[in-house]
Amino acid sequence: MKNIFHYIQGDKVIWGIVSLLALLSFMPVYSASSNLAYLFGDGSTLPYLLRHFAHLVLGFGILYGIHKIPYNYFRGLSIIALPVVVILLGLTMAEGRTIDGANASRWIRIPFVGITFQTSTLAGVVLMTYVARYLSRIKDKTVIFKETILPLWTPVFIVLALILPANFSTAGIIFTMVVMLVFVGGYPLKYLGIILGTGLVFLTIFILTAKAFPDIFPNRVDTWMSRIDNFADKQDTEADYQIEKAKIAIASGGITGLGPGKSVQKNFLPQSSSDFIYAIIVEEFGLVGGMFLMLLYLFLLFRILVVAHKSTSVFGKLLVIGVGMPIIFRAMINMAVAVELFPVTGQNLPLISSGGTSIWMTCLALGMILSVSAKREVVHKEEAEENPLDVLSEAI
Repeated sequence: MKNIFHYIQGDKVIWGIVSLLALLSFMPVYSASSNLAYLFGDGSTLPYLLRHFAHLVLGFGILYGIHKIPYNYFRGLSIIALPVVVILLGLTMAEGRTIDGANASRWIRIPFVGITFQTSTLAGVVLMTYVARYLSRIKDKTVIFKETILPLWTPVFIVLALILPANFSTAGIIFTMVVMLVFVGGYPLKYLGIILGTGLVFLTIFILTAKAFPDIFPNRVDTWMSRIDNFADKQDTEADYQIEKAKIAIASGGITGLGPGKSVQKNFLPQSSSDFIYAIIVEEFGLVGGMFLMLLYLFLLFRILVVAHKSTSVFGKLLVIGVGMPIIFRAMINMAVAVELFPVTGQNLPLISSGGTSIWMTCLALGMILSVSAKREVVHKEEAEENPLDVLSEAI
């Protein structure tokens, strides 16, 4: 055990939470994959479990490799990665690939490997890193709005414009997280109000254009509007099949659940191993299991804030908040959708849901957080060697 801790750095509590989430994911993924196995396979859920295991192994490999990179390197890497991400988003939009009937251009297939990759999730991590870098540069400087349009907001709106036609929820989450980060970074509120107004205007223009010319973005705007209408119309119990099945699953779970693998609604609930896996978890493990999982994400949020607070640089603080908060935000949205507190969005439950891209990008973000934490450990160790009494008094 000591040898393992010798090779990993950073916040050990975050390591423990992430490992526990990964371990807890196997049973619900194995159980919830049964409908996919019967629809698209030979009835065996083992291949889906092995695929999930492979995704986690690669994800933890990404996590380990990234956490070994000094976080200051991410400043320059974000500048290089941002145009690459824009190109990938453009290619994804042009390709228009659908996966298992899922609509719109969300995935791109990696040549010679046969792996599909959702580029918007990578774009979110890269964009948040880029914004954190820019905000750290203008910290303690007088901010002039027109000087921030080109280096800050132009890349943000380009990325969002490429994601929005195919994935409204992801674009909305990224924009919300960018606004949150620039607010934390001290960006003037009067300028932030201009950005919010501009974003609303562009969104309105996009929706009106899509309505006027439906062949440009087939089915997407209608899908968003129908989901919002179904969510608002509480009396129409048959408006959203997924939500109804999720509610039945949660109601069936009760306090302690039906037991591992005994879910009934997994056979009827679409996306039961990804978007609606939380409903299956509550059905099988009850309110106790659902609350425990929620507390794990809240504890992870607490540790992320601790790492941000202890960081010795502005960029480190903003980077941790920028790439860490979306993980918790997506988790809360996924749970809220399952209990009908939020319209259906198609967001996975980080580290729990099946799906390689979500796992890999979550591990990428967590690796960056642990890189910041690891740097703090090095500084703390150096301070301990120079002033052991001061460090002891601080710990006490």
